[in-house]
Amino acid sequence: MTNISIIIPSFNPSGELPRVVSGLMEAGFDDFIIVDDGSAPGHAATFGELGKLPGCTVLTHPGNEGKGAALKTAFGFFVRNRAGKPGFIMADGDGQHLAGDVLKCAQALARSDGAVVLGVRDFSRPGIPGRSLFGNRLTAFAFRALLGIDLRDTQTGLRGVPARYAPLLLEIQGSRFEYETNMLLELSRRGVPFHEIGIETVYGRGPGRGSHFRPLADSALIFARLLKYSLSGVLSFFADIGAFWLAMAFLGGLMGPWGILGCTAMARAVSSFFNFNLNRRLVFGRRGAYGRHLRRYYALASAQMLAAAGALWLLSALLGGGQPAWLLALLKVFVDAALFFLSFYVQSRWVFAAGA
Repeated sequence: MTNISIIIPSFNPSGELPRVVSGLMEAGFDDFIIVDDGSAPGHAATFGELGKLPGCTVLTHPGNEGKGAALKTAFGFFVRNRAGKPGFIMADGDGQHLAGDVLKCAQALARSDGAVVLGVRDFSRPGIPGRSLFGNRLTAFAFRALLGIDLRDTQTGLRGVPARYAPLLLEIQGSRFEYETNMLLELSRRGVPFHEIGIETVYGRGPGRGSHFRPLADSALIFARLLKYSLSGVLSFFADIGAFWLAMAFLGGLMGPWGILGCTAMARAVSSFFNFNLNRRLVFGRRGAYGRHLRRYYALASAQMLAAAGALWLLSALLGGGQPAWLLALLKVFVDAALFFLSFYVQSRWVFAAGA
């Protein structure tokens, strides 16, 4: 275990933190990178005592910057000062991760051959806090349904990471709890495998112990990518309407009977190009490979248009044909909604995938 560093971000820690470090030392770990993320002055003595222990480095933020920022501070220190070490373990300092489970994670990391190790809690056991159960199930469902990533515990703080990924982790966006989810998203996009191991589910240990996870605020941050994708679609819709109006006003009369068709095509060309650039930069944060991204985007758009028409035709045929316009419009809403999420998945995993 002397080859593995332990990274512990901490904000206003309970009395569990010193016991956690002591237990890990007894388990054989001897290198700790602890980040005081702007804790209140009353906790200075705790961090001061930890800093005196052999093998403990305490890094301090002057103010609270968030768990993601604290982790990135530790990753940066690891990159600069721990060359040659094969990896590190991210753990919480509140007693939620038992020393035996951290040891299991380190052993799995040594055998992982490049996989990121995730400690998975058992959420079927009684006594799980409601907000933890809700948050994990919500994000696990979104990972599977929208991104095709099948993980049982998307919010676990116990993670073993090979050293080769540390520079990448420094580039990932996010400074609070959403950072840990963004980490999983970006690692998956880059083809990094995950290895899950079962760990004990521990809650409510120690006075004053509690999660700083905020279900509503941090869930909004976690799903920011999907929200931005939705916003991009809405803005592109208005771009389509505006472009159609301008085309009809200035060019429609010149096209004769083909005016509506021609202006519709021009409006769709403008709005789709606008949507492509919004998604590429705002939603998926991609740079470079512009032409390749553009070709893949329009290949998807063409397939999506054909799929929408085909699905609507099939539904109409199954219902016997001859449906009124309002029913066809309603069916189209359901078809387009399904394709909206499918398109998000394909854009994330193929069109704007890392290395694409």
